[in-house]
Amino acid sequence: MSLRLVFMGTPEFAATVLERVLRWDGGEVVAVYTQPDRPCGRGQVCKPSPVKELALARDLRVLQPVNFKADADVDELKALAPDVLLVAAYGLILPQRVLDIPTHGAVNVHASLLPKYRGAAPIQRVILAGEHATGITIMKMEAGLDSGPMLLQRALRIADYDTAQSIHDELAAMGGDMLVEALELLCQGKLTAIPQDHSKATYAPKLEKKEGEIDWDQPAEDIHNRVRAMHPWPGAFFSWRRNDESVRLGIQPGRLGGPLPPEAKPGEFLGLQAGLLAIACRDRAYLVPMLQPQVKRAMPATAFACG
Repeated sequence: MSLRLVFMGTPEFAATVLERVLRWDGGEVVAVYTQPDRPCGRGQVCKPSPVKELALARDLRVLQPVNFKADADVDELKALAPDVLLVAAYGLILPQRVLDIPTHGAVNVHASLLPKYRGAAPIQRVILAGEHATGITIMKMEAGLDSGPMLLQRALRIADYDTAQSIHDELAAMGGDMLVEALELLCQGKLTAIPQDHSKATYAPKLEKKEGEIDWDQPAEDIHNRVRAMHPWPGAFFSWRRNDESVRLGIQPGRLGGPLPPEAKPGEFLGLQAGLLAIACRDRAYLVPMLQPQVKRAMPATAFACG
């Protein structure tokens, strides 16, 4: 059985998943849906999504409806006669009349161990919470937010120095492999759906830029988790006063340092330790490798310490 597949996704995560699906010989991707091009960067130039760039490079048909409220957009999807909708970080909650179109339903790649961390930012939220494991859930979609029955699930360990970027990359590759595995099980008639325990559900809302701000009067481990969760976007930062002027400094993920000297105050610079800038937290130091003054390039801690 060769499946007619329609893929829906937008960011780099979804592009990695799509690339894996395109290498599978059990079906054909007949169209790709992605979010409309949106202004990006200082020049506010409209830029295609990573999924659109990949689809065009592979000569795939690309569709970009704002939503599926218009009957014409729904009819266009129906005309594709998909056996399965494949969804990964598309950016829209699909209405029931769209989910009802494919013969075998819609299958979603979600970057958490559902039912925990439903929502837009599961990777960042799981690191921010200090968890030591996350994973991929392949689920059958329903009208609710990430609430459908689970088809496959696999865990991934979060190491102490993993960031949102490193976990993103690992989960994207894992998600592509698992989606293909689910399609193969579907073709064999062996795909089983397991309902989620909704009482254990948690929500992972979209990140806001302000969440990158560091409060040094917090435990160093909590600060480390925040810096890792915010890397690369929106980035961790704090305000530093120098010569009666407030300067915003961005920092890159570092590591936990040792005990504080007597009388050290949260946010105080404690000098260099092994080439890293030690900054006082509530309970111990945090060692920062790179700092970036606002509107300037990032610099090593050693260069920053030299002025």
